[in-house]
Amino acid sequence: MTIVSGKEIVQTARQQGYAVGAFNTNNLEWTQAILRVAQAKQAPTIIAASMGAIKYMGGFETVAHIVRDLDQSFGITVPIAIHLDHGDYTAAKAAIKAGFTSVMFDGSHLPLAENLEKTREIVALAHEQNISVEAEVGSIGGEEDGIIGTGEIAPIDDAVAMIQTQIDFIAAGIGNIHGRYPKDWQGLNLAHLKDLTTTLDNMTHSQVPFVLHGGSGVPDDQIRAAISMGVAKVNVNTEAQLAFHQALRDFILTDQDLIGKNYDPRKLLAPGVTAVETSLAERLAVFGASSH
Repeated sequence: MTIVSGKEIVQTARQQGYAVGAFNTNNLEWTQAILRVAQAKQAPTIIAASMGAIKYMGGFETVAHIVRDLDQSFGITVPIAIHLDHGDYTAAKAAIKAGFTSVMFDGSHLPLAENLEKTREIVALAHEQNISVEAEVGSIGGEEDGIIGTGEIAPIDDAVAMIQTQIDFIAAGIGNIHGRYPKDWQGLNLAHLKDLTTTLDNMTHSQVPFVLHGGSGVPDDQIRAAISMGVAKVNVNTEAQLAFHQALRDFILTDQDLIGKNYDPRKLLAPGVTAVETSLAERLAVFGASSH
């Protein structure tokens, strides 16, 4: 079994100049697809689950067991982390208890002082069990399971205060958005990202890993530039969902579901799952994460 702390693979990615793919799972098939791609590309990978997906899949322990059991039964040989994506305070504590190896406490919608206080509490609980912690300043645009962000540019002073809570990697708003990007989106604020990474690296005398949320739909050149400036974890969900949806839609609209026993869920969902694998493999190539 190759289940590890998120810190173990994200810090290595920052030091070596690539980014780990943090791919959201939504069910059994999605988890299988992520693991198959990670193994095929020999890419250390984070399997993330949002609070909504965790509820849908049957709870925190169910998600942790699915990932761990599939990791073992598939004979995975690359490092895999089990990560809570955009968890509130209660969810972060539940994930720690259930056996997740990485948690994101998202208090970006709270007043900064409260966000920092709760983050410190989660860090103390998590680090006792070698579980990594991600936190956010400057909310990411869009909605993630009821946590709504307007899309802010993270103040550098807030990022400095957050890294002092001893988190392992930081998500900072740089113009990124969850979900589909609007046509008039102005792109990532790479100059601000550079200022953030330079400030935190100099302050900590280390290479602080940054997280890019809303990785779906960001142009490849901007992702590569962000990685060169310190992004070491890129979150992807919408892109894989759209690939799954389109493949399944094409399968049904061309009446392939009416052939033979293609009504069998294993056959019906197969085109979508294959599309997810293709989409994630393409992302890993952009992130430079293969063969690590």
